[in-house]
Amino acid sequence: MTRPRSGGRPVRIEALPQSLLIDADRSALIVVDMQNDFCHAEGWVGAIGVDNSRLRRLYDPINAATAAARSQGIPVIWVNWGVRPDRLNLSPGTQHPFNPDGAGPGLAGAVNGGAGSYRLLAKDEWGARIVDALEQGPDDVHVDKHRISGFWDTPLDAILRNLDVTTLLFAGVNADHCVLGTLMDANFKGYDTILIEDCVATTSPDFCLEATLHNVRFCFGFTTTGSDLAAALAAS
Repeated sequence: MTRPRSGGRPVRIEALPQSLLIDADRSALIVVDMQNDFCHAEGWVGAIGVDNSRLRRLYDPINAATAAARSQGIPVIWVNWGVRPDRLNLSPGTQHPFNPDGAGPGLAGAVNGGAGSYRLLAKDEWGARIVDALEQGPDDVHVDKHRISGFWDTPLDAILRNLDVTTLLFAGVNADHCVLGTLMDANFKGYDTILIEDCVATTSPDFCLEATLHNVRFCFGFTTTGSDLAAALAAS
């Protein structure tokens, strides 16, 4: 019952707006929404005519970042949409972006994609699964969400508290939506937050990503790169 803490493992990381000293023993890497419906060429985003090629360019950088984290014992946590098939905990406001004109299938509705017929972003179905190109470790943690933020009505905060984590590194998509929403909530809850610039992307216009980077650096934390993170961890 004493819940002992480690002695700490300081790591200095080059970042913006200034370099950082973090405790690797109290850090975790959160990867947001790298799943088939968003990233796969035959997923939902591609099917509605959105160019999601820039999301697929994240596969190698994220694989490198997660490998670097695992090599130093830093937990890797995958946070993905995985909604209830009956939609009972989905408000109209949450469902609207996925079916704005009311004519589409919407969340948990029947769609066709790379695995044939499935339900859009429904828990355990093809669209909600992490893309095959991303490497997952046997000790990685998985959290389902049903809002933009990965903290709302999920066990994410409890998991992080039990891991004794205080610093969160963020990767995934969309940078200006679910990544930023989860990062902001983390900041509000008292976590220190770092966005890995080359491990995030969005299908929104370029100015949305620029605004996201500005807001993170100005209000909610810091930004670094995957190569700077890997170098810092290797040096530690």
